[in-house]
Amino acid sequence: MHGSLVTSSLIRETTENESANEGYRFGQEEETYNIVAAHGYFGRLIFQYASFNNSRSLHFFLAAGPVVGIWFTALGISTMAFNLNGFNFNQSVVDSQGRVINTWADIINRAIL
Repeated sequence: MHGSLVTSSLIRETTENESANEGYRFGQEEETYNIVAAHGYFGRLIFQYASFNNSRSLHFFLAAGPVVGIWFTALGISTMAFNLNGFNFNQSVVDSQGRVINTWADIINRAIL
């Protein structure tokens, strides 16, 4: 996403016959893209209110989005690995003689929610 965003909003420093990459030097201080053009492109790519006017918030979102996605993927995989299919209140807690020890889960089961 970052590549398409920057490519669509680059400020051309070269002629049409040269690569757009030739106009930029590593470590230069001036910006290489137009944040207003990036704002418009990102607004059309996702939806209007998902775009950012601020370069720092845009880059934070572009960095944090995949990280959060990876975290939730790991959470989902580990949930399935340990067979945690959700809350299961169908089994009562029993002692060594087989007597039911009443818990709040038994009360929820009796409520038939």
